[in-house]
Amino acid sequence: MQSEIFKNPKENSSKKINILIPFVFYFFTYFFFFIPIVPAIISYTVVYISTSLLFIFVSFLIIRSDIDLKYIYAILAVSVLIRIGTIFIAPAGSDDYFRYIWDGKVLANGINPYKYAPSDPALQNLHSEMLPSLVKFPEMKTVYPPLGEILFYFAYLLGGESFYGLKILLLLFELLAVLVFWQILKKLQLPSKNILLYALCPLPIFQFFIDAHVDGFGISLLLLFILFYTSKKYLPSYIFLGLSVCVKPVGLLLIPLIFLHQKGFIRKTIAAVIPVGLCGLLYLFFSLSADPFEALTNFTVNWTFNGFFFNIIDSFINDNQKSRLICTVIFIISFIPVILSRKEFITKIYESIFILLIFSPVVHPWYVSWLAILLPLTARLSGIFYAGLVSLTAATVLNYQMYGEWNDYPVVWFLEYTPVLFFFIFELTANFKNKKEIPPQ
Repeated sequence: MQSEIFKNPKENSSKKINILIPFVFYFFTYFFFFIPIVPAIISYTVVYISTSLLFIFVSFLIIRSDIDLKYIYAILAVSVLIRIGTIFIAPAGSDDYFRYIWDGKVLANGINPYKYAPSDPALQNLHSEMLPSLVKFPEMKTVYPPLGEILFYFAYLLGGESFYGLKILLLLFELLAVLVFWQILKKLQLPSKNILLYALCPLPIFQFFIDAHVDGFGISLLLLFILFYTSKKYLPSYIFLGLSVCVKPVGLLLIPLIFLHQKGFIRKTIAAVIPVGLCGLLYLFFSLSADPFEALTNFTVNWTFNGFFFNIIDSFINDNQKSRLICTVIFIISFIPVILSRKEFITKIYESIFILLIFSPVVHPWYVSWLAILLPLTARLSGIFYAGLVSLTAATVLNYQMYGEWNDYPVVWFLEYTPVLFFFIFELTANFKNKKEIPPQ
């Protein structure tokens, strides 16, 4: 339904100005980052949470209003400038980038990054004043998939031991994502304004352009998969899906989805074999002299953070492994009806990733970026609230950096997940009652 603001020219002009006011206020909030009055982590926490709450409000405005294309371009341009500006801000909410740079340095010196832990004496000749002393868990080998390691290599070539190489690469991938968004929105006949649901989302700004997390590469590749798949160009879509999995394994969820979506044994086989095979080839290259899965196994068995259902279940069972197993079983039970349903293809992707997150034992804010990338294509309130309220976990990081205590606060889970799950259930029930599901494309 079109907005009423375009009926009267004079009223139209004043209401357009009113619409822009929240956007101006939203952008202005970022300038507090450049005022060096308080410690970086305090500025990070305050600006991240405040802009995320503003983003939820602005998202309602985007969804409910008609926005001229010229304003979309202007807002999009400012969002890109913010990304460029934050490239020069040192990461404050995470130190993962030290591991990325170290892995890139190791690979640049012709050494398999999966072979040695940073603290291993075999790498003594690569030590510098900064690395690997600032790498978290230096006694642990790397956990990142092979394409991530290759990207770390190029980032190191670009920026050496600084974070600039990573952020420049992330910016290039982000600009690519913007171009791909325009094509997908046009292809699916969705409003151009929807791109602002991602462009204005603070989550990618903070997690990629301030903290330089590797997921920024993976979600752009996932977006390319969606573009080619919805355009029925299946071969390149499978390649990009495989590449996305080789950055972070989230895309593995989509393999059974496309397998069931395709018709005929040969097409189904190709849909499964190409992304898995491509990923396998990259892993094989690094497997010749090391075990790429050694540290990953340790990570998946022990780490926990911000996992809503996991934390609830584990509070009763008090057994990490049993709680993980229960969550895995419930996830599978929830996942099967999604991929077997007759819902729209994009909806299946969204709901698959959503239920993965809510049953996962570890949900760092950058993990939710895999859902945020779908907001322009779905405009789901559950995703908007999730992308916004996951910023509350910055309280844990703030407490850790200031007092050395890592606490997973139950009050944060409640404030974060209550509206998220409420809107998700509401969306499911509304869809069921209206019976307006669209057959797969």
